[in-house]
Amino acid sequence: VQLQASGGGLVQPGGSLRLSCAASGSFFSLSDIYWYRQAPGKQRELVGSITRGTSTTDYADSVKDRFTISRDDARRTAYLQMNSLKVEDTAVYYCNALNEYFRIDYWGQGTQVTVSS
Repeated sequence: VQLQASGGGLVQPGGSLRLSCAASGSFFSLSDIYWYRQAPGKQRELVGSITRGTSTTDYADSVKDRFTISRDDARRTAYLQMNSLKVEDTAVYYCNALNEYFRIDYWGQGTQVTVSS
């Protein structure tokens, strides 16, 4: 397994979760990391990203100011900190490591996040 996502679970509205995306190889530091989510009956949606090197982040409008993406290249792990969670954040969350030049394109297996009272 090249990438493994974890940290999902059941949380009440307004709560927080932190997802992790752990890589098994040195490709991690060469990769931009993307977080996606897919809710039942909906298309996969890009949540946000963090670049290699400068760790520049970008977010979908729906999660801006609530979610934060970070990375620790020494631990080969990326994180998605989710605060002020809403029912509509319920989805399976996936991480993706991408570097087209080096032909890196790995996906984690997905982790379920359920926001419900």
